[in-house]
Amino acid sequence: MTYKKFGLSIGIVLAVALAGCSSNKADDSANQGANGGDMGSSTGAGFDSSSMNGGDSSSDFAQNGRIVYFGFDASTLSAEGQAVVDRNIAALKNGNQPIRLEGHADERGTREYNLALGERRANAVAQYLVANGISRARLETISYGKERPQDPAHDESAWAKNRRVEIVLN
Repeated sequence: MTYKKFGLSIGIVLAVALAGCSSNKADDSANQGANGGDMGSSTGAGFDSSSMNGGDSSSDFAQNGRIVYFGFDASTLSAEGQAVVDRNIAALKNGNQPIRLEGHADERGTREYNLALGERRANAVAQYLVANGISRARLETISYGKERPQDPAHDESAWAKNRRVEIVLN
């Protein structure tokens, strides 16, 4: 009898802990800016070839850089962002590996707002890839919001690095 109560207690604690860690990807189009999220222009996308992760077999892909940066509260690809993706299109077309697009945001704004913003950013890159001949079936989008910063500092330089989409071959 005591074991059943103990097991039930552990189960409840785990359920509560997991519920606290779950993500809510609610549509925030009506709340843009209302929660103090990273708001501003749609320019400022770039790339960084120094942060390579995941197992990818294409050296061309690795050399071209896999990070698209976004401006403050932006989810539209700028000319610089398009150039980053363009440099990778040929290498991505040559393979058939699944492609994961990981959207991120800086720390400003609510968790929910930044999850939605990261999702919009990942979807913007996905739409651009599809428009340039990459099969939608190969693409997976995921948003980490502000949960996985590239730079943990609390200044504009760090925030600029954290507003990104990482292109990862699975």
